[in-house]
Amino acid sequence: MAAKKKAVRKATGRAAAARKPAPQNAFYAQSGGVTAVINASAAGVIETARKHKDRIGKVFAGRNGIIGALTEDLIDTSKESAAAIAALAHTPGGAFGSCRYKLKGFEENQAEYERLIEVFKAHDIGYFFYNGGGDSADTCLKVSQLSEKMGYPIKAIHVPKTVDNDLPLTDCCPGFGSVAKYVAVSTKEAALDVESMAKTSTKVFILEVMGRHAGWIAAAGGLAGSGAPGEPPHIILFPEITFDRAAFLARVDESVKKYGYCVIVASEGVRDVDGKFLADAGTVDAFGHKQLGGVAPYLADLVRSELGYKYHWALADYLQRSARHIASETDLRQAYAVGKAAVELALKGRNSVMVTIERKSNKPYKWAIGEAPLKKVANQEKFMPRNFISKDGFGITERCRQYLLPLIKGEAYPPYKDGMPKYVRLKNAAVPKKLPEFELKKK
Repeated sequence: MAAKKKAVRKATGRAAAARKPAPQNAFYAQSGGVTAVINASAAGVIETARKHKDRIGKVFAGRNGIIGALTEDLIDTSKESAAAIAALAHTPGGAFGSCRYKLKGFEENQAEYERLIEVFKAHDIGYFFYNGGGDSADTCLKVSQLSEKMGYPIKAIHVPKTVDNDLPLTDCCPGFGSVAKYVAVSTKEAALDVESMAKTSTKVFILEVMGRHAGWIAAAGGLAGSGAPGEPPHIILFPEITFDRAAFLARVDESVKKYGYCVIVASEGVRDVDGKFLADAGTVDAFGHKQLGGVAPYLADLVRSELGYKYHWALADYLQRSARHIASETDLRQAYAVGKAAVELALKGRNSVMVTIERKSNKPYKWAIGEAPLKKVANQEKFMPRNFISKDGFGITERCRQYLLPLIKGEAYPPYKDGMPKYVRLKNAAVPKKLPEFELKKK
């Protein structure tokens, strides 16, 4: 009798195993400008996937973003040790390479979508995790529709990332907190330098930061001071506020005469009364965005020609988004959490959503993970609310300060050796190709 029951249990187990779907592989890629913590999101995706081997086979990373999927240039992350994947959390840059490549609509370029299906089928990919900003959300949305439009079942989840902090429906974006911290600290330190030399040397210092349409990064410069009169930065220029030449020059002159110097934080996306970027270089990038040529030298020349003050300017550029040595601990934790949550959502059957961060309270700062439909995220931007900007348009309000402060809190230093940070470089072993070559269309 016992033997018979045992045989029944074995038969039942085999039947259940037969009904259980075989694990499918996952595709992960990074897109757009990278950040100090985007690799922490990669670690969150890969480590979480490894805990669900019954559902997810391997995680293949796309070399250089979605281009890796189109050209079948895949990286086998299973070849990396647990220690190497964990070390991604303290390594800046994009470990697998990123790209600026936007998929066109199905009707415009069906060949690309057919190619994606070919690659996904060839490598048994059933999960798609795309780590990027607004344009990347659009790519993820289009991939998520492969099932509906072309009959290929896939779970596509957008993993948010952007230093610009301009994704809608999320309280903040991983990558922003660390840039905000870098800009705030850099502004504070540069201000002390300028103040000490102002009597006989530089009177005006301009720091240009990223932010094409939204002034979140420029606003972070306001954390350099307490907001008390005379504390730098004396002027912040936002894309949301039309540049007033006369008012700007008057404020610079007033600050120098009153405090001995003037510190300015300017967003690259500052526009004039006609809506034209002050720094428009006349070219566009692969996403169709205008290339900006430098608002800081423009402002510096204005100060020199109209006021005659000695000046210095600096371009934070890639330094601000790659500064892992001064990353925000809050930002690091959130970056890992959205990667982890993306896998968990996919395993629950979710598709066409972006992982979000929900703020529960400021004091103490509490947050939780949520989700938002990609249709409401793709190609949308979140701008600075007017009540985050001072009435004169040159500073931040207390409400803005309370929003920003929790995002830069905590230090998450990388390990150091001989005075230099230790960053990991992965093997990035290629997955053998199974398909003919595919030529990308020029954008």
